[in-house]
Amino acid sequence: MLRNSDHGFGTVTIVLHWTIALLILGLMLIGFVMRRTEIDPALQFSLYQWHKSFGFTALGAALVRAIWWLVERSPRPVPGLRPLEHVAARETHRILITLGFLTPLAGWAVASASTLNIPSFYFNIIVIPHLPLPQSDSSEAFWAFTHALLAYAMLALVVVHAAAALYHQFIRGDAVLMRMLRAGSRPSHAEAADLREAMRPLPGGNDP
Repeated sequence: MLRNSDHGFGTVTIVLHWTIALLILGLMLIGFVMRRTEIDPALQFSLYQWHKSFGFTALGAALVRAIWWLVERSPRPVPGLRPLEHVAARETHRILITLGFLTPLAGWAVASASTLNIPSFYFNIIVIPHLPLPQSDSSEAFWAFTHALLAYAMLALVVVHAAAALYHQFIRGDAVLMRMLRAGSRPSHAEAADLREAMRPLPGGNDP
């Protein structure tokens, strides 16, 4: 089931979600390691290039995810989800999608504004051109700060998002997490009961 349904997410949404999540975690890990001053300079250069390559991949995946989110329908909220929780979940997804696009874009700006003018080799296949930004120490510092700020904000939001999913899975016992793990989920017993109730004819509904 590629498309979303009323009761769950489709394969496309799930694959994009977890691909971007893994890319974010991998980029965070590489980002922490590559900035350590005691590592070998050759290894550090390689890590920077890997970080940029995965960053460009994340940027492309985030763009596809944003377009898919705009054109694809969203499943109905799980039964028992309070309106405030539904709004919080929806806005969290919206912010994460936005940060998933802006954070690697800011990283691209860092590489473009650097006075070192080091090319960005995409997995040693092609060279990604720089953005048309002025190359100066002040410009590089600004974009480096912006990139770091967005990255830490996204990491914090990912932690909150994951904690909320685990809370719903193990404390509330609802289907919030499972809908992002299994495509084409069938409606739960509570959802099926809601559907039957909604489809039940009103008393006297067949009267002329």
